Amino acid sequence: MSKRKIAIVVSIGFAAAVSAGCGGGGPDAGQGEGQEQFELRFNHVLAESEPFHQGFLDWAEAVEERTDGGLTIEVFPSAQLGVEEDIIEQIQGGANIGQNTDAARLGQYVEDIAVMNGPYFADDLAEVEQLKESETLQGYLDELEEQGLKVLSFNWVQTHRHFFTNKEIDTPEDLSGMRIRTPGSPIWQESVRALGAEPVAMDFGEMYSGIQQGAVDGAELVYANIPGGKLYEVLSHASETGHILLINFEVVSSEWFDSLPTEYQEILVEEADKAGMETSQTMEDQVEDVKADLLDRGMTINEDPDVDAFREAGEAAYERLGLTEVRDQIWSEIGKE
Repeated sequence: MSKRKIAIVVSIGFAAAVSAGCGGGGPDAGQGEGQEQFELRFNHVLAESEPFHQGFLDWAEAVEERTDGGLTIEVFPSAQLGVEEDIIEQIQGGANIGQNTDAARLGQYVEDIAVMNGPYFADDLAEVEQLKESETLQGYLDELEEQGLKVLSFNWVQTHRHFFTNKEIDTPEDLSGMRIRTPGSPIWQESVRALGAEPVAMDFGEMYSGIQQGAVDGAELVYANIPGGKLYEVLSHASETGHILLINFEVVSSEWFDSLPTEYQEILVEEADKAGMETSQTMEDQVEDVKADLLDRGMTINEDPDVDAFREAGEAAYERLGLTEVRDQIWSEIGKE
């Protein structure tokens, strides 16, 4: 599959997804005689210009090459297959669809896994790698699998999230009364509230107009989201609170995954992990370039807000959701104090 091959899809229903090859599909005359073909339609909400999209294309190319075309992944950016929540429901139903998601949304199925989206839960990529050693976290992944959601990888990290507004933010008090766009899951909402702002649930694709029309006063995002969504046109200030290291999960149907040959299962997971870590490092390496571009476009960047104050304030999110003990247990298992 060419890296530039992007299918443009307006919408897709569950029935169409299933008919496209829920269990795998029949032999393809273009491949080896009798070779069963499998296809994964992979959905994400990010723009084609963002590093994750290229990472997903790299993953697809590696899987197709290693399986000799037996397993292909078609990547759909900008939520072309539908909104994340609907896609996850289709995945649970056995559709051959994948979704890039986060612990907050997966927390709707296994409540305590949402802790991974809490304020200052993980500090860097090395800690994310260490999380694989957590027995508690592995237990949550097993629970998700029992509910039809197979996590292939959580090596995909979108760098740290910061506050992007139209005024400088130094302390949690500076966010008082400000409406900040964030996803609608409880851990997102409580994290933003604990850090001083009023959270407003809003889809990723609605942010530009929401800010422009005054429905929200800003957003908390990673740097790469700003040029990708041209948000520098409606936001003037970045404040580097680094309050969440955004860990992403690549999820497919447990039923569909189990239908794959064992070799394909291993390849799919191995290449997802590999592409995820490479893409995560690429994003880290690109942060300074993105910042320079935003400065050239007139954005003001506060590199020294009172992070200690934000870190202390963030504790309230864990307390309100009853996740303090869960967080501490996972930290203990990976040797984090």
